[in-house]
Formats: sequence, C-alpha cells, structure tokens
Amino acid sequence: MTEVNFPSRVGILGGGRMGAGIAHAFLLAGAHILVVERDAVSAQAARERVESAITKSIERGATGAGFAELSARLSVTADPDGFTECGLVVEAVPEDWELKVRSLRGIEEWLGEDAFLASNTSSLSINGLARELRRPQNFVGLHFFNPVPASTLIEVVVGEQTSVELAAVAKGWVAALGKTAVVVNDAPGFASSRLGVAIALEAMRMVEEGVASPEDIDAAMVLGYKHPTGPLRTTDLVGLDVRLGIADYLHSTLGERFAPPQILKDKVARGELGRKSGQGFFDWTA
Repeated sequence: MTEVNFPSRVGILGGGRMGAGIAHAFLLAGAHILVVERDAVSAQAARERVESAITKSIERGATGAGFAELSARLSVTADPDGFTECGLVVEAVPEDWELKVRSLRGIEEWLGEDAFLASNTSSLSINGLARELRRPQNFVGLHFFNPVPASTLIEVVVGEQTSVELAAVAKGWVAALGKTAVVVNDAPGFASSRLGVAIALEAMRMVEEGVASPEDIDAAMVLGYKHPTGPLRTTDLVGLDVRLGIADYLHSTLGERFAPPQILKDKVARGELGRKSGQGFFDWTA
C-alpha cells in the first residue's frame, strides 16, 4: 500500500460518466489508473472524459499537479490484461444484474489472489453479487455519487462475506480521495439510494397528480429542507432510465411503496432520460 492508503495501480471497468469520474478521483489522489472499455472507440471517448475532468480540476485549482503529470498516469484500453497489476479494480458498468455478474467474474479472472474488487452499484445486492465470485471476502461495494468530482460522499457497502480488513481498508481509500465514507450493511438500495429514490418517486407522483410543477416541488426541498438540488432535477442528472431500474429493483425487493409511477415509465419509453437526452422533468437543450 502507498502513502495514500490504496494500491498504486487502480483499475476501472467502464469509462462512462461514473467510471471516468472514479478514475479522475483516484488520479488526483496519486494512483496510476487503467480504464478498460469494450472497444477502441469507447476507450477513446473515456480518455477524453477523464482528460476533460483533469483540465477542469487544474483550472479551478483543485490540484497542484499539471496535465502532463496526471495524464501520464492514465491508461485507457479495451484490453483487460492490465488488471493483473492492479491491487484494486472498481466495476462501473450499467445497473444490469447479468452485466454486473459477467463483468465482475471477468475482472476476477485477471486479479491476483490478494487484490480487491469493488462494485459501484447504486442498488444491487452486494451479497448476491458476492455469491457469484470465487473470492467474496475480497469484494465490497463502493457507491460513488454523480458527479464524482463534486460529491464528497462514498457509500461503503459491506457484504456478509466481506473481510473485516477490507471493510476498514475501504474507509481508508475514501479518506485518501478526500471524501467521507458512510458504511452500511448490504440491504436493497443501501441507505442513500433507498432514501433518495423514495423522495424522488413521491415527487414524481405529485407532478402526475398535478399537485405542483417540477420547479416548485424542487424549490420546496431546496429552500425548505436545504437539499442542494431538488429530487426531480437530481433524477434528470442521474438519468430517468437509471432511476427506473433502481425503482423496479426496490419494488421487487421492498414492496409497493417503491412502485415506479406511470409518469416515469412513460418518460423513459419516450426517450426522455434527463440531461443526457436533453429532456426529462426539465428541458436541458439550452
């Protein structure tokens, strides 16, 4: 272990918005980063995302390192064999059970016996995923929040088979990244997604019922409860499709109180996914 409390080489599977943000966080903390994507085109797009985040960090004075120094510690490829040199790999693929299991099993084949594996899942069972792995004691949930550079929270999700050592070490990783850890035992939706989705679904029902506009519902939570962002704007940032997937999972595990409202299902069916599509509960085309 290095002085920054995590392995000097960290791998990330998936270089989308979340994966790129995770890579950026570990880069700023001093690690050498390997991002693995599904093909060369996706790898190039992932590199551009991470380098854009590096540039913004330098511009706002968030790091004393220069672009050349940081980018020199970044490798982006479609070849996962570099995972053999990583002491930690974080899986950051979309929230699909079969994809998660396939991805985690694939990473595990490359990892050394003492290397750690983490999932960035925001809701799927860490215990269930661990049962699909050969070394469940080396597996933990690291739930980063979007956008990663601005968020100060990481949820450390401890499974039944997660080793005591790993649970403690993971808190050290979070501190080394300059963020705060909340530690939760595995449960549907953990703590953050469960509470966040519950509020967001009720806000959607209020829109559906004509109680108030999305703008006024969000303003009530921002001004009345000091939330930095309202639940509907947050849903647009996260992605309505992502929120629907989490709601479907929580509905299946926790019951009717998490049943997704029809307005959410209709918007996703129309392709209104939030900021990434230009339209969600708000208009993002500008």
